[in-house]
Amino acid sequence: MRETASRAKPAGPQTVTARGKTSIADGVVAKIAGMAAREVPGIHALGGGFARTMGAVRDKVPGGRADVTRGVKVEVGERQAAVDLAVVVEYGIAITEVAQEVRENVITAVERMTGLEVVEVNIAVNDVHLPHEDEEAAEDRVR
Repeated sequence: MRETASRAKPAGPQTVTARGKTSIADGVVAKIAGMAAREVPGIHALGGGFARTMGAVRDKVPGGRADVTRGVKVEVGERQAAVDLAVVVEYGIAITEVAQEVRENVITAVERMTGLEVVEVNIAVNDVHLPHEDEEAAEDRVR
């Protein structure tokens, strides 16, 4: 039985030490990257239009939770990871500057927390959030 279990492919990268092994699931890396991206000022949301719409519906359902991996895709290998992010930036923010801040924050967080080398962080800016969009949404909720 022990031999069969040792041949099974782990869910993510592993660190093997004299006292055991540690494996990190892809979902863990995605959560770290999503949280790190959201920490950057100028990021309004993550995800494409459809994903944000479905997420907003899911967030309003009683017992539903915000999905921190919305708009995040990762590829995790034995020692390296690559991250793809879909973001919405606030109007008036320099997109290239906020993208660089997101990239640096994601790399720092993932590498610090997992020990993986982040080889790339690709950022797709899918939308710009306009200030009046919040006012319109509030009016729709009141009606």
